[in-house]
Amino acid sequence: MGDDGTVTGAETEQSQVRPENQPDERGFAARLREQTADAHTSAERSPFMAELLEGSLDVAALTTYLAQVHQLYTVLEPAVDALRDHPEVAPFADDALRRLPAVEADLHEHLGGRWREALVPLPATTRYTDRLAAVAGWPAGVVVHHYLRYVGDLSGGQVVRRLLARGHGWEEDRLRSWTFDAVASPKRYRDGYRAHLDAVAHEHWDAAERDRVVEEARLGYRLNEELFADLSELLPRWRSAPR
Repeated sequence: MGDDGTVTGAETEQSQVRPENQPDERGFAARLREQTADAHTSAERSPFMAELLEGSLDVAALTTYLAQVHQLYTVLEPAVDALRDHPEVAPFADDALRRLPAVEADLHEHLGGRWREALVPLPATTRYTDRLAAVAGWPAGVVVHHYLRYVGDLSGGQVVRRLLARGHGWEEDRLRSWTFDAVASPKRYRDGYRAHLDAVAHEHWDAAERDRVVEEARLGYRLNEELFADLSELLPRWRSAPR
């Protein structure tokens, strides 16, 4: 979600697109933002999230969404752990970002002790987790999906938490999935993350690998868009449910 209230689950800050034949001397993070701008714009338009944030849906909409996110992190976080000593992954393998415990706390808060029964994947979630599993042995692939999920949560996710709390009349501490207690300044953290991304790309990725990473990021945005499309198809169920 962007700072203006749009939602993707991916990093949101963008710049003017640079012509392909003009070299970019500002670093790989800037290139990644620019060359995925169109995919990002498409992914951010979600009827599901718009209605969820308005507070007009039953709580089952939130728990269904969290159940999908839980399954993504169930694949991604072990992949990061398995490669945390690899030079391409190590700069990003920060336990301060870990989301599974927070998502599980939110599911327990809203569903009680039987929350695991809600972990039923939508078709798009299965496609997304299959892709995460497929790249688990590719360090650059793990990095780019880490970037899409966690940097998004550190930016627009902070707005998501506030709007959800306001729309549903909840305390923000009931929404741990977007809370990073160990990150004092999300903006400074994001800036540092981008600096690590620039350094890793410069030191470890040749031109072909950088191109491959950009394409994987575009795929990640599409998978995220498909997940929100699946959730949006369920809107009638949640609109009609008693509050």
